[in-house]
Amino acid sequence: MKYGFVIDHRKCIGCHACTVACKSENEVPLGTFRTWVKYIEKGEYPDTRRFFSVLRCNHCDDAPCITICPVTALFRRDNGIVDFNGDRCIGCKSCMQACPYDALYINPNTNTAEKCNFCAHRVERQLEPACVIVCPVQAIIAGDMDDPSSRLSQLVASEPTSVRKPEAGTHPKLFYIDADQASLTPTEQTHTGGYLWSELQMDAVMADEQALADSEARARTTYDVSHERPWGWKVSAYLWTKSISAGVFLLMALAVGFAFVKSDWIFQVVAPLVSLVFLAVTVGFLVWDLKRPERFLSILFRPQWKSWLVIGGYILVIFGGLETAWLLIPAVGAFPAEGPVLLAGALFALMSAMYSAFLFRQARGRVFWHSPLTPLHLVAQAMVAGAAMLMLVLVGDSILSGTRPGGPGWVFLNYELLGALVANGVLIAGELFMPEENVERVRAVRLITQGIFRKMFWGGTVIIGIVLPLLSLTSGISDSQIPAILTALAALAGLFLWEHVWVQAGQAVPLS
Repeated sequence: MKYGFVIDHRKCIGCHACTVACKSENEVPLGTFRTWVKYIEKGEYPDTRRFFSVLRCNHCDDAPCITICPVTALFRRDNGIVDFNGDRCIGCKSCMQACPYDALYINPNTNTAEKCNFCAHRVERQLEPACVIVCPVQAIIAGDMDDPSSRLSQLVASEPTSVRKPEAGTHPKLFYIDADQASLTPTEQTHTGGYLWSELQMDAVMADEQALADSEARARTTYDVSHERPWGWKVSAYLWTKSISAGVFLLMALAVGFAFVKSDWIFQVVAPLVSLVFLAVTVGFLVWDLKRPERFLSILFRPQWKSWLVIGGYILVIFGGLETAWLLIPAVGAFPAEGPVLLAGALFALMSAMYSAFLFRQARGRVFWHSPLTPLHLVAQAMVAGAAMLMLVLVGDSILSGTRPGGPGWVFLNYELLGALVANGVLIAGELFMPEENVERVRAVRLITQGIFRKMFWGGTVIIGIVLPLLSLTSGISDSQIPAILTALAALAGLFLWEHVWVQAGQAVPLS
């Protein structure tokens, strides 16, 4: 048994009866939608035509929301319906990023994710979903796709149908008959400056996206519902603090393990302490960003192992344990364990830096985050962050001791920061300027280089975060205390701005 929907747009009149019935049946709060009707218009007056599209969860056979959910709050029933369990949800919003169809929302009353669940409570009693029974023109058909005698199966077999975003590879079970392709493809739509019966209120990101997309649009959106960008500055800050934590320990392991510095308490004690502190801050940001933070430990105690949120959580826990073990070795006299702990710690520091690339890649709805360069780029960012933070530590020590920064450790960090900054710049260029055919990715890149994020990117990431530190390091200015502090802070600031631009631009291109 495999339930699915057909929306017959030869019949749909855009009356919103399905939206109202869904809200009433499932007590959907104001401002959120499990199903909604979008209006677009094509042509120029007087030769214009309006098209409707009924949008909702596609109950995909390969549902990315199920894969990314760390606590199995989203699951597939035996009849193929993709359902959710609000009692398990931690409100991480990753399912909203994974869905290419904007089908999920956070219920403001429960702070948990919800979506169309095919009215599973009705299906269990052999009743049809609420939207089906209220449609006055019978444009919505639900049924078993595995039953060749069902009306749904017969329509799919006999009529040309289309699905939304087949390139996402989710194998959706929501089929459209005679739907205009522009109504199903958000990158082919734009806004006219106002919706039906109201003025359009757009934030700066939407306004810039509209301006950049106008020349490519085939249709004007005249009625729609809003969808939030789930991840904000806390996620950017989590990436930043994680880069610092991983990078500091990696550089410490390189310096100590390869004897670039010998018997230096700053590298052997202070550096792992700094790394541990920023690791704790990273976990703090992760928990703070949850809508249900009191359920955070469910990630560890009730894990769904396909989710990189779970894998990443365990990586961070093990990494923190290895850092603690390294710090305890002198206290307990377990010096033979130094080599294995240092090696394992470096490995998990590397994994801590990289795992977010695979988590963001599970967000199948956000194509911009899928660059194959991202894992390597996160390592380069960690090296920048680690070198800059350790430079601040060494400058602080030199201020306390009344000396200029110097010694093998200082030289090592200068070369590391110089190389990491060059690598970071090259990888940013690779992520943004490699030839790309995907429209969503192209638009996200344009938002960064030409749109709302251009000042933050060019002025912050490129000039402050890369160019000025490189000039300082190559000219030797950074060998003095104040210039060294400014160099390190500029590198860290530029890195944070890139993290924020990267996270926000990936969410700025509409999914529906």
